[in-house]
Amino acid sequence: MEMIIAGLLDSISPESLMFLLSGVAVGVLVGAIPGINGPMAIALFIPITYYMTPLTAIGFLVGLNKGAFFGGAVSAVLLRTPGTPEAAATSWDGYALTQKGKGEKALRMALYSSVTGDFLSTIVLIAIAAPLAAVALFMGPSEIFALISLALTVIAGIGTTSISRGLIAAAFGILLGLVGTEPVTALPRLTFDIYQLGSGLSLIPVAIGLLAFSEILIQLERYTKTGAAERAANVFSSKLEDRFVSLKEFLGSIKTLIRGSLIGIGVGAMPGLGAPVASFMSYDQAMKRSKARDEFGKGRLEGIAASESANSSVVASSLIPLFVLGIPGNLAAAMLMGAFMIHGMQPGPLLFQENAQLMYGIYGSLILASLFLLLIGRFGLRLFCRAVEIPAMILYPIVIFTCVMGAYLGKSSLFDVGVMLTFGVVGYFMRKFDYSYVAFLIGFILAPEWERTLQQVVIISENDPFMFFQRPVAIALMGLTVFVVARTFWTSMSSKTKDRSEKDTTKGSA
Repeated sequence: MEMIIAGLLDSISPESLMFLLSGVAVGVLVGAIPGINGPMAIALFIPITYYMTPLTAIGFLVGLNKGAFFGGAVSAVLLRTPGTPEAAATSWDGYALTQKGKGEKALRMALYSSVTGDFLSTIVLIAIAAPLAAVALFMGPSEIFALISLALTVIAGIGTTSISRGLIAAAFGILLGLVGTEPVTALPRLTFDIYQLGSGLSLIPVAIGLLAFSEILIQLERYTKTGAAERAANVFSSKLEDRFVSLKEFLGSIKTLIRGSLIGIGVGAMPGLGAPVASFMSYDQAMKRSKARDEFGKGRLEGIAASESANSSVVASSLIPLFVLGIPGNLAAAMLMGAFMIHGMQPGPLLFQENAQLMYGIYGSLILASLFLLLIGRFGLRLFCRAVEIPAMILYPIVIFTCVMGAYLGKSSLFDVGVMLTFGVVGYFMRKFDYSYVAFLIGFILAPEWERTLQQVVIISENDPFMFFQRPVAIALMGLTVFVVARTFWTSMSSKTKDRSEKDTTKGSA
């Protein structure tokens, strides 16, 4: 009980509150800018947290992520250009309301829905994370290795239409994650006599390059082709009923909000699915269960509620596998995992034993972040709407400068700047050729733990290759991994065979 009280008191200290509030505000502002999402923002701002305490650092980044998720709705509603895939469903009804002069009303509904989903998800995280972590303590290195292997195969489908390409990207990420000094023999590995690689590739420049700099390269290419960015529509009406969401309108969507939140919680707790899946699932269910399904896509508040409650509830629930098993459920959780490691903590079941006070402080910060999001969104909505009007030629140099400084600040090393630029180019071509940079980055982060558990299994078993067959849970997890991989290649081969037969049929008919 003393740990709980001490942790909660830490979360309401002036320093924690200041950074938490700043994180939420910056997150909303950054998320409102088209093309910039939560994981990208976390990657850009992690270098700043070097100089913070662990609680203020994690609180700042969590607030940043929560704010960015709502901020993504701003560009979706005003521009019909969702900055992230999870906001796509929001744009369908949000932009329709904007065209009717009810853009502010749509944004307020998005805000209330985001806060509702986020708050409910946070409560579920607090309720079940610690008990599940206690159960996870009974898992040995065999189970952890098998679980990481399964997670990598499941996550391989994120950000690509080809799971096989995702698996290749994850394997490449693991390979580069093993660069540096081999932990058992202390010999250099994959360093190519470059002394800066002796300690391995740093997460921050790699993440900034893959997430932020590659995105800027993509947007610059798009900008040079189009010549200009889309402008926001005129959104604010003078009528009060067109600007605010009434209590009746909010309560009329309460079933949709609860359903969307539960869908988001379930999806977020399963690694690899992500917020876009939750958003579209919730929207689909809301439309099917509504008596006015024909109004969806034409400015229905219920559609906004379904999408935003679901994708925002993923933010907290995606931390469940991270806190319980040390496996990130999505890219944002992977970046938070990196922040934990930078501050000397390893996410997983031992986190609750070794840093109990810190965890309860994080729980307090998560709840406060939801409240801050409501306050900031409620009173600063019009200000954040102006973020979509920032000219591209002003925004891009600022982001590029931030990328360079973020890569440099970690170790004050120009080598890391070069690493960032290199992985920016790598990320650009991965996006172009449909290789999952998400799977690559998660593989890169999990590589050391994956290798460590494998080495533990080998040492404990005294090189016995049948060690896994003595652990029923490990057998089941490895079996699932093999099944996922086999199914992936079978599906790929079947698709290629079908395409060939269709081409042959077309040629024959011609």
